Amino acid sequence: MLETAASKTHHTGTEITSVPYSAIDRFEPTFIESWMKRVDIITRNTQFIGGEWIKKLESRLAQHADTKEARVCANGTDAIQLALRALGVGEGDIVLVPDSTFWATFEAVCNVGARPVTVDICPEDLHLNAALVAEAIDKFSPKAVIMVHLYGWVAKETKQIRQLCQERGVFLIEDSAQAWGATIDGKSIFADALVSTTSFYPGKVLGGAGDGGAVLTNDSALAAKMHLLANHGRQGKYEHHAVGWNSRLDVLQCAYLDLCLDFISQRIASRQYAAEWYRNNIHAKAIQFRGPAANTTENGYISVAFVEPSLRDKLMQGLTEAKIGYGVVYPAPMSTQPGIKGWIAGKLSHGNAARVCETIINLPCFAGMQQNELEYVKHHVERILK
Repeated sequence: MLETAASKTHHTGTEITSVPYSAIDRFEPTFIESWMKRVDIITRNTQFIGGEWIKKLESRLAQHADTKEARVCANGTDAIQLALRALGVGEGDIVLVPDSTFWATFEAVCNVGARPVTVDICPEDLHLNAALVAEAIDKFSPKAVIMVHLYGWVAKETKQIRQLCQERGVFLIEDSAQAWGATIDGKSIFADALVSTTSFYPGKVLGGAGDGGAVLTNDSALAAKMHLLANHGRQGKYEHHAVGWNSRLDVLQCAYLDLCLDFISQRIASRQYAAEWYRNNIHAKAIQFRGPAANTTENGYISVAFVEPSLRDKLMQGLTEAKIGYGVVYPAPMSTQPGIKGWIAGKLSHGNAARVCETIINLPCFAGMQQNELEYVKHHVERILK
């Protein structure tokens, strides 16, 4: 086994001089050999599109997510677009999106012809909450809401938002690109959702060797429609029942992700350990760490902390000098992005997303992170902020 922070809690004694923000090359001892065998088999069989690898991966994804259906697609952005289109969201429809999220959430709404409205986040939870969603529904009368589970966490009021949308006749799509393996009240976040999406971008907790995504649901008819749209709207080779597009996931990606699922539990445990270790062991008055809500478990995707803007600049400079990678997820709200002009239909802002963007910082957190790397980060954060 690779020695990781999750498997060894004592200092390794190995002197290090840098820590990357993220590393996707901490493979398990048997991983590369197993992967090369799969590449050899797939290449010799020239089975690159469709077939049993796709079916196997979709079955395993559904099992892990505790859903009836999983359908893979080309990327996480397409997954959101497939969900929107399958629900009948299109030209002119209003869709609520969080003001703090990755651009793809906003972009997907525009790409199906709908009009996004950005909604502020809860300053404690850093996600949408039921009060904000209710306020935005009253003001903008949307057809759909996209709730995003960020940082490997789950929105604290997920259940309340699900119930609210159901009562108000609004479709709820859950963008879970960052939250594979996270739970709420002991259940997978995918289990009770109308429809969820995820991304297999290489840096994700369940990451591929390239782009990839999936939609997950318990509604078989909805899953079938998304599958149809992702494959040119066809049921037979030349029989097309809808105008879709090409969003197939290739066999090599499916085989890689299938292999990653064999190791997903230990990878998540390693990430969880790192995120929690920071919260418990870095002691500096100027930095405040955040974690998942009490009724949820995280997957350790991103470590979240807050520092006042003037001190954040100092910390970032110091981390750079110490050769420690860091992130700012995210540096600006959706509603301030230059690309919104001509697309955004409105916004609901109380200033929370902007304040979060000014103060958030993300320390290194990845599967296979070693104990001495964690302690190296701790040492320099405390030194810089003393």
